[in-house]
Amino acid sequence: MQFSGKAAVSTGAASGMGLLFAQNFAKEGGNVLLCDVNLPVLEEKVAEINSWGVGRAVGIYCDVRDYNQVCAARDKAVAEFGRIDVMANFAGGTAVRMCKVQNDGTMEFPDVPIDVYDWGLDVNLKGPFYFAHAVLKQMREQKSGLIINIGSVTGAEGDSYGMDYPTAKSGLMFGLTKSIAQFGEKYGIRCVCVSPGPVLTRANMASMRTMLGRAADPQEIIDLILFIASDKGQFINGENIMIDGGRNALPRVRYEK
Repeated sequence: MQFSGKAAVSTGAASGMGLLFAQNFAKEGGNVLLCDVNLPVLEEKVAEINSWGVGRAVGIYCDVRDYNQVCAARDKAVAEFGRIDVMANFAGGTAVRMCKVQNDGTMEFPDVPIDVYDWGLDVNLKGPFYFAHAVLKQMREQKSGLIINIGSVTGAEGDSYGMDYPTAKSGLMFGLTKSIAQFGEKYGIRCVCVSPGPVLTRANMASMRTMLGRAADPQEIIDLILFIASDKGQFINGENIMIDGGRNALPRVRYEK
């Protein structure tokens, strides 16, 4: 899985799997643009990657809800690296958690302020849509490229409270991923969605049921994405790949936590 001479863009890249992808891609010789709204941490991580002396990293402030900032990120990647081979849409999260909604246990979906759900839909669905619209201009010109969307098993399960998240993720898993692949067919552009189950990016993920009796290590998710992006994964296209330890195959249990 060598990425020498290749360039990637990773969103949500100051932490979590967005950062882990960027680190792995650079370790394999690739250049990567890290996008995030947490600029101080982002700059620290960029400096760390560059200290390894393998692939080159560049950081840029980017709120994925702002199309102008998305286009600026694309232009920065092209200016620095000359191309975009992989676009990895990691930025996201459940709005009621990310926006720190205080719930005493009585609050239900209609009680949450709509601007909270607007945030979730904008970040989780419109952000990847914006980046696809922006980077496909470059990928069409170079006649190659891969867009990686990050779905979730929640997109198949639903969530009666944090409804923005499964709504957005199911949109990525099926509508957006297949549509981008259809557009990209004549330009040599692929699109694949990787949909994790519970991942140990947060401690409480360990309590979610899977057939394997554990949550995934984040590296397991990144290894799959690197395979898809590598020369060995070129026949994978237009598909949603569930990597959830068998959670989606479990019998449905009403009110399961």
